[in-house]
Amino acid sequence: MKKIWQKDDLATNILVNNFTVGKDLDFDERLAKYDVKGSMAHCKMLAETGIISNEESEQMLSVLNDILNKIEDGSFEIDKDAEDIHSQIEAILIAELGDTGKKIHTARSRNDQVLLDIKLYLLDEIREITALTDEFFQILIQLADQHKNVLLPGYTHLQIAMPSSFGLWFGAYAEALLDDVEMLFSIKNIINKNPLGSAAGYGSSFPINRESTTYNLGFQSMNYNSVYAQMTRGKSEKLLAMSMATLAGTLGKFAYDVCLYLNQNFDFISFPKEFTTGSSIMPHKKNPDIFELVRARCNRIQSLPNELILLTNNLPSGYHRDVQLTKEILFPAIDSLKECLEILSYTLPNIQVKDGILEDEKYKYLFSVEKINEEVKNGSSFRDAYVKVGQEIENNEFDFELGNLDHTHQGSIGNLCLDKIEYQFNKLKNKLLG
Repeated sequence: MKKIWQKDDLATNILVNNFTVGKDLDFDERLAKYDVKGSMAHCKMLAETGIISNEESEQMLSVLNDILNKIEDGSFEIDKDAEDIHSQIEAILIAELGDTGKKIHTARSRNDQVLLDIKLYLLDEIREITALTDEFFQILIQLADQHKNVLLPGYTHLQIAMPSSFGLWFGAYAEALLDDVEMLFSIKNIINKNPLGSAAGYGSSFPINRESTTYNLGFQSMNYNSVYAQMTRGKSEKLLAMSMATLAGTLGKFAYDVCLYLNQNFDFISFPKEFTTGSSIMPHKKNPDIFELVRARCNRIQSLPNELILLTNNLPSGYHRDVQLTKEILFPAIDSLKECLEILSYTLPNIQVKDGILEDEKYKYLFSVEKINEEVKNGSSFRDAYVKVGQEIENNEFDFELGNLDHTHQGSIGNLCLDKIEYQFNKLKNKLLG
């Protein structure tokens, strides 16, 4: 297929073509429907401003609508001879409409086309990530409430520290997701600005109406400055990668906790055998492969911002072909993050929580602070009580009744504030999905 920038019939060197196209066609299938929707909005605007006739606009919209229907029903195929999806759709318009089809590229560049496609794609992916995060969040909230009275050792420096609970543990990760979604919401607001009409980064001498395409494409605003619109290529991907890395950090930490708590030396939780794997030589093994792979994948996702920074940080303003590589860095990572959320939501409802953990003698010093607090409530200063209890521990005289726990402040074992966390999360989620 002839490239849209070719001015003669001389073909590009095959090796050069393969190197410059790279893996673009592998990812362009994701962008196809957004490219068509962008072309439809652009086509309507061209007619509104009198740059093309209403008849020409209607003809192009009819062909574009047919292409969109094929994309959505799965019958559209990327032409392997095309340079990219943008070239293929323009070629279809020209094949169907002749000279009229050649007018679709008036007042735009492939630069603002791909900017638009990527932004629309990322906004949809943000909605999907939000929906999957919501599913995982609701499971955590339900488990936190269900197991709020089941005690668990708390650790600092990986040494036993103070009493915790499964409610506090599950609830901690629920609230972590609240912050992760808040960051995702901020990134959505930055990405949700229309770049179409910035052309190659310097606007157009045609009297286009960028408000029209902004409205028809559902953006909340536009990138007003044409040069800056072009600068958002790479920046949008980098910002989303940062929010993905933050979310992946939460998932990876949770997965590590699960691996730790499944260990026989901890033995706080278990899963049915169908959620674990075995060993080729050790018949007793029940390995947490799901959670180990979530941890590994999330560690990789957390490297994304650095990779995108290294790709884009030495570029001046204007378009550079370097940014083509952002797709092959970010797009597979989006898939991986969604798969991690899906498998966690599928697996976690099957978790089996152990009761009576703190009855084990080795956990008795978890209650040292409880004993100090009792002394303080009875009139001692904190420092004197600390010394007294410390001496009891050193002399092996420490004792504490497990039933004396009484935590009431917000965010403690006895007051998880799950309703507050859930309210804040749902408020953000609805804005993200709306």
